[in-house]
Amino acid sequence: MNKTRFSMLLLEPGEIYFEDYSCTMNIVNLQAAENAKQGRLKLCSKSLVFEPREWDNPLLKLHFKDCTDVDTIKTHDAGNLIIVRVRQYAEMLEENILAPYKFQYENKDFFFFLDFSSAEECLTQMQQLLRASTLHAPEHNSMIATILHSRYMRMVFDPIMMDDYTEKIVCEFQTEKISPLVRHHGKLALTPTTLYFQPFSNIENSPILKMKLDEITRIYKRRFLLRQVGLEIYSAEESTTPHLYLSFQCENDRDRVYQILEESPNMHLERVHVEEMTLQWQNGIVSNYDYLMYLNCLSDRSKNDLTQYPIFPWVVADYVSGSLDLENADTFRDLSKPMGALNPDRLEKLLERYHEMSDPKFLYGSHYSAPGLVLFYLVRKYPQYMLCLQNGRFDHPDRMFNSLKDVYNNCLKNMSDFKELVPEFYDTRAKGDFLVNIYDIDFGTRHDGSKVDNVNLPPWAKSPADFVIKLRQALESQYVSRYLHLWIDLIFGYKQRGEEAVKANNVFHHVCYEGSVDLDDIYDMNDRHALEVQIMEFGQVPKQLFTKPHVRRVIPEVAKQVCTKDYESNEYSLECVDTIWLHKEAVNCVLRKEDRIISVCKDGTLKVYDMVQRKQIRSVILSSTPLSSCVMVDEHIVAVGSWDNDIYLYDVEYGRVVESFRAHDDSVNCLKWLPKEHLLISGGWDGVVRVWGNVRKTGQALRGLKAEFDHDGKVSTVAFR
Repeated sequence: MNKTRFSMLLLEPGEIYFEDYSCTMNIVNLQAAENAKQGRLKLCSKSLVFEPREWDNPLLKLHFKDCTDVDTIKTHDAGNLIIVRVRQYAEMLEENILAPYKFQYENKDFFFFLDFSSAEECLTQMQQLLRASTLHAPEHNSMIATILHSRYMRMVFDPIMMDDYTEKIVCEFQTEKISPLVRHHGKLALTPTTLYFQPFSNIENSPILKMKLDEITRIYKRRFLLRQVGLEIYSAEESTTPHLYLSFQCENDRDRVYQILEESPNMHLERVHVEEMTLQWQNGIVSNYDYLMYLNCLSDRSKNDLTQYPIFPWVVADYVSGSLDLENADTFRDLSKPMGALNPDRLEKLLERYHEMSDPKFLYGSHYSAPGLVLFYLVRKYPQYMLCLQNGRFDHPDRMFNSLKDVYNNCLKNMSDFKELVPEFYDTRAKGDFLVNIYDIDFGTRHDGSKVDNVNLPPWAKSPADFVIKLRQALESQYVSRYLHLWIDLIFGYKQRGEEAVKANNVFHHVCYEGSVDLDDIYDMNDRHALEVQIMEFGQVPKQLFTKPHVRRVIPEVAKQVCTKDYESNEYSLECVDTIWLHKEAVNCVLRKEDRIISVCKDGTLKVYDMVQRKQIRSVILSSTPLSSCVMVDEHIVAVGSWDNDIYLYDVEYGRVVESFRAHDDSVNCLKWLPKEHLLISGGWDGVVRVWGNVRKTGQALRGLKAEFDHDGKVSTVAFR
């Protein structure tokens, strides 16, 4: 277990941690004085951090830019001593409480008595970093990169931590392990059975991270800082390293590792093609939430990269009513427009500015997703991220996420606020914990004297958990399902860029778009640094997934029967005589053939129940999509319609599929068998009714198409008189 309080999140984003030294710190030149504290001194690229052994004492952060001198003192009593003189310093995690850093603006000397390391050797490294701190940011970054490269080249992958030291290393690369706001440098080694990551420093809980190839389930190529150098790897949840996000030095290195992993005989990857997932979402098998998470993943969005955090839409526009009416269209936001275009008055002003600009023009000066915007929502759940991003401070209390109603109104009216939501708003498993001040942090007091604490919820929400549940219900509602494809067009689809984006009022700064800037072609350090900062802070448009309008979701409706009989005049009563539990999901159709009950379900299964034996005798998965209907076409053959556009002929007696054929260009919705004429009638969502002969002759069904009738809309029911 790692018991250290030091974390890379205590450093500036992108700052590098090199190593640490066991030492005693004092504010006087005496090792054994009363104020002396034992601990470890962390050497980082922009600062020194002293971590006391006693947990109630604060960590001290000494920025090199605030140092006036770093030197050794050579006296008979001093021994291995380094003195650091600073103009100011910061205290962190006092009494181990997460809070804004305390900045002490005073000249002070800190004396570090090193227990084992040589003071002269440490001083050389510190003075080198002190000189780097006096340079401008681009030159500073260049010098640090040179120091890191020099140290890194001396690092050799240590095979002693491998499962089997006789393993042959297939390839070895310099990489970075990515987590929110943090990049751990290290070496990646790949063997025929295992992937190893050895951190450059001792900051990780383990000296080496391992992933067995036969436990890896998914791998994704990722874009990191608008460069195709990322690789995200998922393993089994019970494995020691269930997840790893790596950044490589160049695209070729990343692609080589991806190819080796994909072609490995030990890999068993879960493969789901986007067309298959879209079809499942379209037909209601995959929820709106899961489909949006899938699209975010496919477009390089990851919770491990705050610059590319998953994006979810505002769907509810009502934060003042006492109850949330999901049947009322006014409850919802217009999903066909980006956030910046919802307010006509604001849009008019933005368009005026847009038309006066020179190329490249942009309509919105800020993005709908960026690290600062993500942490605006999640500051209560991840306060350490915000402190890292904002140099040890939280935002002004009046600018924090205090009220759902105020934030939504600001997104509608403010000339620089167009942000969307994050998945946590719809994640019912976490019960809305990001809305609660779970760490009891003092975020300050607002102008009206109220203390910043939990987020103020709309009147229709009883609690954070209730708020998230209702928002999730809204996301899965018929209204959102009917129009969600329009929002997908804006964020992931054909309205994301180009002329269609202009028409949709969906144009952001050109730096936000993949392919607009190639950092590898920019050699001026000042220009490159400015672009890197802009990319990290401003936001990135997701990778474009669709270049044509996204398909709309099929909304199930209860249709009236074409042929009915008048039962109203007859009095009768219904009594349940038996209940049979066969399926886990909704049963779409059921029929009885003598003593057997045959049913088909939304989960794609057909089941046969014997009423005499009182047990299930057949269960078969015919399709990965729902089965809609079933009819008997022979003594033992049942015809089954499926949402994958096929009709299946299944032999109940022998338990096998006799034949399947593509019957429609969209889902098969209903079937009717005419026993005298030996004809099968099928109706589909493609608006076509087809009449089939020869269905009882194996391999002859398609040749037996007798007639077809076109309709203006989808066919719900077929009947014959």
